[in-house]
Amino acid sequence: MPDPNRVVADAEALLQRVSPEGRRLAQRERQRRNRARMKALGRAFGATVLIMLAAIAVGWVIPIGQFGFLIALIAILAAWVVIFAMSHEPTETVQSLAASDITMLPQKTEAWLQRQRAALPAPAQRLADGIGLKLEALALQLASLDPREPAAAEVRKLLSIELPELIEGYARVPLNLRQDASNGPAPDKQLVEALNVVDSELARMSADLASGDLNKLATQGRYLQLKYKDEGGV
Repeated sequence: MPDPNRVVADAEALLQRVSPEGRRLAQRERQRRNRARMKALGRAFGATVLIMLAAIAVGWVIPIGQFGFLIALIAILAAWVVIFAMSHEPTETVQSLAASDITMLPQKTEAWLQRQRAALPAPAQRLADGIGLKLEALALQLASLDPREPAAAEVRKLLSIELPELIEGYARVPLNLRQDASNGPAPDKQLVEALNVVDSELARMSADLASGDLNKLATQGRYLQLKYKDEGGV
């Protein structure tokens, strides 16, 4: 007999995939990949033209013959392989988030969070999608923020320390204990509550940045204050 909890979770996951937030994030990811491909294609064509012009220039001085033509083809192929290989975005890690420039941190955190999404329960996946959209808006606001401002440190702490610690702490909980509420709220519920805090914090930060009140953003932060247990909870 199918597990009712599993059936509900699968149904919620399906709803999430067709939710407005999920569709928007998926569309943005497709657009980002398409832009990267088109940029790489333009560079590859540019490299091809340069190599052909170089071969023609050499041919005016020294006949290159079939061997020179073969070298030119190999050079073109090698250039295409290198350019498209370098066009792939590197996989974000907690370490790369910590070292990221503040203006790129929301985008990188969003990419990192989306890779963790599949391991989260369905309600947390919905929250992760909502957080991703808030990070999209926050990225535009941080473009002109001085990284030396205390407000920048507040944003960095939430995105590169507190949020990753929350997700990684949940991932360390054994699967069979994630819905165990025998010793207090189940880890799944704790995760959802903590992500709600993150979601609220991002909304507050965005509002403070929009109003230009950087002092308020720097001094009125509410921290997650989450402690992870070795077993049975986050």
